[in-house]
Amino acid sequence: MYWKYTLLFVALLFVSNVDVMAQGIEFPGLDASPMDAAHYPSSAAFRNYLSEDDPNRDLKIKVLYCRPNKKGRAIFGELVPFGQDWRLGANEATEVTFYQPVGIGGVTVPTGTYTMFAEIYPEFWVVKLSTERFIAGTSNRDVSQDITAAVVPTTSVPKVREAFTIGFQKVDDGEVNMVFEWDQTRAVLPINLNPVSLAGADASPMDLVAYPASSRLRNLQSEADFDKSAPKIRVVYSRPQMKDRKVFGELLKYGETWRVGANETTEVTFFQDVMIGGKEVKAGKYGLFANVEKDEWEFIIHKNLPSWGNPNHDPSTNVVTVKAKTEKTPKTVEALSILLVEKGANQVDLVVGWENTMARLPITLK
Repeated sequence: MYWKYTLLFVALLFVSNVDVMAQGIEFPGLDASPMDAAHYPSSAAFRNYLSEDDPNRDLKIKVLYCRPNKKGRAIFGELVPFGQDWRLGANEATEVTFYQPVGIGGVTVPTGTYTMFAEIYPEFWVVKLSTERFIAGTSNRDVSQDITAAVVPTTSVPKVREAFTIGFQKVDDGEVNMVFEWDQTRAVLPINLNPVSLAGADASPMDLVAYPASSRLRNLQSEADFDKSAPKIRVVYSRPQMKDRKVFGELLKYGETWRVGANETTEVTFFQDVMIGGKEVKAGKYGLFANVEKDEWEFIIHKNLPSWGNPNHDPSTNVVTVKAKTEKTPKTVEALSILLVEKGANQVDLVVGWENTMARLPITLK
């Protein structure tokens, strides 16, 4: 009999503890300006339903925004004042993620997540992107983090749109419009999916050396010297620097193959047939590698161009290999340097120098 009262007491105690634990928890109702998302392409939102080869499976752009309602109010010029930044929605600032670089307002915007704003005027908006995130609205926002601004015209639509809406309109494979619409106003932001890509300064700048040296400036030669300046050899290479590093034996480990430069494989062009290491090398364009040892390098002339160094190099493309003893440079060479040094009639040495080490590849012009 007593065990029944014990079980009842335990049950009441459990319910009481649950009630205590639930105190202070209040689940919110729907927001007056609910959050929504817009995707481009739209089908990428349910990519798990699409086949692997579906061209619309890969998401390119996603927008998270909150959708205020008109509710009988005058919107642009009153609720959203002219001449001021607007968060393009309600609550948090609207957030856009680009899954690839895009072009907006003539600026290349890198892959990443940004906030969006618009400075509103009767006939146009100035749409802005910022790297500042996790902010509500536009108060005290850091305008120095804006990365681009695009002026987009507005048009009037015949039907009133109750809730602010963002969507996309495909123009072609290279361009899409992000469309904003509320009340009877529409603004369209063009987005270039194939933006201009311009490289900055390279840490290992490219350079070239030619033989004869006058062949680089042939148009400046006198008529009498014009034939003498016909190009015979040219080397195009990138010039890494020491930057307080130990190069040979550490940065370039002994026993490894080196592209004799940085970035793209060093490129040697022979404008006439030559002899290297006792073997004829036909006129043409070749790559240059070197197997580096402490006292000896093995130069490799090969046909594997274009290439980015020696990974996956096919040895069957090697044309000739020549071993050369290393020498000490007259002084420390900070940036890798290649010279074409005349050694006599039809004899040219391709000389590579870096740090305190140099090696020569003899070339005979035919």
